[in-house]
Amino acid sequence: MIKKLIILFKIARKLALSDALKIISKFHQPPLIIKIFLNLFSISFSKNNYQSSKLTDEEKLCTSIQEMGTTFIKLGQFLSTRPDIIGENLSSQLEKLQDRLPPFSTYEAKEIIKKNLGNKIFDSIINFGEPVAAASIAQVHKAQINDDGVIKDVAIKILRPNIKKTFNDEIDALMLLAYFIESLISKTKRLKLVEVVFLLKEITNHEMDLRFEAAAANEFAENTKNDVGFYVPKIYWNFTSEEILTLDWIDGVSIREKEILEAKKINIENLATDIIQHFLRHAVRDGFFHADMHQGNLFIDDNGRIIPIDFGIMGRMDKLNRRYLAEILYGFVQRDYKKVAEVHILAELVPNNVNVGELAQALRSIGEPIFGQSVKDISGGKLLKQLFDVTEKFNMQTQPQLLLLQKTMVVVEGVARKLNPNTNIWETSKPVLEKWLKETKDPINNLTETLKDSAEVLKKIPELPKIMDKANQALTFMASGKIPQESNSFSALNEKKLEMKSFRNQSIIGLLLLVFLGVIVF
Repeated sequence: MIKKLIILFKIARKLALSDALKIISKFHQPPLIIKIFLNLFSISFSKNNYQSSKLTDEEKLCTSIQEMGTTFIKLGQFLSTRPDIIGENLSSQLEKLQDRLPPFSTYEAKEIIKKNLGNKIFDSIINFGEPVAAASIAQVHKAQINDDGVIKDVAIKILRPNIKKTFNDEIDALMLLAYFIESLISKTKRLKLVEVVFLLKEITNHEMDLRFEAAAANEFAENTKNDVGFYVPKIYWNFTSEEILTLDWIDGVSIREKEILEAKKINIENLATDIIQHFLRHAVRDGFFHADMHQGNLFIDDNGRIIPIDFGIMGRMDKLNRRYLAEILYGFVQRDYKKVAEVHILAELVPNNVNVGELAQALRSIGEPIFGQSVKDISGGKLLKQLFDVTEKFNMQTQPQLLLLQKTMVVVEGVARKLNPNTNIWETSKPVLEKWLKETKDPINNLTETLKDSAEVLKKIPELPKIMDKANQALTFMASGKIPQESNSFSALNEKKLEMKSFRNQSIIGLLLLVFLGVIVF
């Protein structure tokens, strides 16, 4: 626990010296106790490098986050994808956190490969080059491998040394801070800060096992193998482990290099349309989509194909939510607000006693102002955000995966708009949604799906009670964003809470003893 306090001290110190409080206050006023806390830590007898520089507030914050390490860089990466929340200036500064960190040495990288794959596999790697990209969790090297006698150009992604330990130390310190905040500020208890930080820890630890990323890329490739104009790099499993990911090297141009793409005679307007349509196709057709599609993760080859990289963050949607998404977006495209309202009720996303007319009226209040805007101001992602805000008033329980999709949609639209500011989101989305809705409503297709689902159910009849119990827990988790109470994670969370409570009590007793001794001595 002492170690966690030291880490917290360092975090608070850096935040305070970077004038972070001043910048954060532009978006949200923190509680008075937090202001006092950071101001105390900002007291310094040494010259403040941030204040003495000519950096902007945004640059100071970016520098501070970068110095604080992986945990905070990941937070910055997420915020960089949300200019609608934090503003364009801050967003553009935080974009620098995505792939511009100092690399670790090539010698260390080779040692990690040997440790994970063994000397025999390592000897099959040829022309292992210097790092070509370095991010908060891993870095990438270009190399060649001997794959069953065939020499292939590959990208080898390698986790940073000791990254898991560093991250878990920092996240545990933040969890302790969250616990202190909940204990001191009662109104923050409803935010469940400790639980949120704990979930972030579990999710990120999964992300730092590159076998999971490899599996995600493999599934994504299978789903999209017939999608014209879209290609997912091949995974080489013999050269992949928990800390190593090896996949096809991509000779392409970053999608942010608009001028280079135009010089290569790539149709920029078509490319902007394709990005949106591919994303929607993956979401509604497959229920599995790339959830980190910022400019740094998208490349274009000489044939104009979109090639994504970095499959650490993927989104999933079940059939109900895919149907819901397609129906509501298409309903808004058609301006059929009653239909959208009926979908909410039929899917039991709102209570069945909700008045259809009142809900349709609320939905109209969202749709009509949007259709009155110019094409460049229309956003499907922002529409979903407003939709969730309005339907919450009708007791709709928003699914976490829909929130992830909404976030990603904003990013994808932003990428498309940088290519072509006049991209019409509605006209672009319409053919994808129409095609999927028509296919899923086809009687033959529905019968096939029903028979398939029925066969799976019959196989599992002996396990049905257990499955139903787990399904209920899963649905509760998805609807509320909480950890199921019978899960291992829930037990681990409770252990953490008890540990932090014990430390808090010990700290109070220690502080009282110090005060008592101080009174006696002085």
